[in-house]
Amino acid sequence: QVQLVESGGGLVQPGGSLRLSCAASGNIFSIGTMRWYRQAPGKQRDVVAIITNNGNTNYPDSVKGRFTVSRDNAKNTVYLQMSSLKPEDTAVYYCNADVRAASRNYFSQYWGQGTQVTVSS
Repeated sequence: QVQLVESGGGLVQPGGSLRLSCAASGNIFSIGTMRWYRQAPGKQRDVVAIITNNGNTNYPDSVKGRFTVSRDNAKNTVYLQMSSLKPEDTAVYYCNADVRAASRNYFSQYWGQGTQVTVSS
């Protein structure tokens, strides 16, 4: 069984910074692309950062230059460093990863449970 667990959410003032973490655990053989999504109330879930297993990254224009995704493959962990936060960044943030479990020869997508980020004064 593979699990993704996010941490690091909370309340931050506009202009502030926050770092999210997402650790994968379980019987893992390898992890491919990892992603961060967010979903605000009444809106669809959108991707905000992508990082491949060799470190290539991609961001939508809405967060480019403010968010930085990184990963520690030895720890099966992906991070999202968020800076210059705005009220419109308020959402539940989810991590997502393509994981090959040790008992399988294919990759499956897994989701974390989400962590709330609130940007407000």
